[in-house]
Amino acid sequence: MGGIDLADVRVSFQVAATATLVSIIIGIPLAWALARINFPGKALATSLAVVPLALPPTVVGYYLLRILGHNGPIGQMLERLGWEIVFTWQGAAIAAAVVACPLVIITAQAGFAQVDMELERVAATLGRFPLSIFRTVTLPLAMRSIAAGIVLAFARAMGEFGATLMVAGAIPGKTRTMSIAVYELVQAGESAKANATALALLGISLASIALFISLTSFTRR
Repeated sequence: MGGIDLADVRVSFQVAATATLVSIIIGIPLAWALARINFPGKALATSLAVVPLALPPTVVGYYLLRILGHNGPIGQMLERLGWEIVFTWQGAAIAAAVVACPLVIITAQAGFAQVDMELERVAATLGRFPLSIFRTVTLPLAMRSIAAGIVLAFARAMGEFGATLMVAGAIPGKTRTMSIAVYELVQAGESAKANATALALLGISLASIALFISLTSFTRR
């Protein structure tokens, strides 16, 4: 593939897909809660949910390392269960999810906020339960915004560098993603391989942006 290490491609998609799935599972319910429920400290909760976007990725990775590492509270607990997160592709996926999830939250929250609550009330009068209303009314109406957020989250996770490097390192065939590979190839003076890998990432990013624009443009019509 033009000098691209297929192992780096595999790890990148593995990390990005897992991070996107985690972002969906956590981000969509949280976005709905932030859009629909008023509670004390809501502004603070919203800020904490999206703060990874404002922090340098290396700072996010540093704090994750302190939490998930051998001396961290969660890291020690996981070690007692026989699980290890640091320097694994799962750790890279967690780091990528932390920086990608805010994109799902922001866009999904906007989508839920735009859904007419009167439609939900009508569904309730017809005997629908809250979960059924969410599944058949709220979620479909907000789906375009949610889908746009998912696309952005995948693209962000695919290109993540600092946080994943801090948490998972750059083990070839195990935790080294394409973005980390570009950095290492440049450092090693392998310009041709670095260029091929960078172009592949550029293509993925452009495709993601095009899909995002098409989704948001459709939403505005």
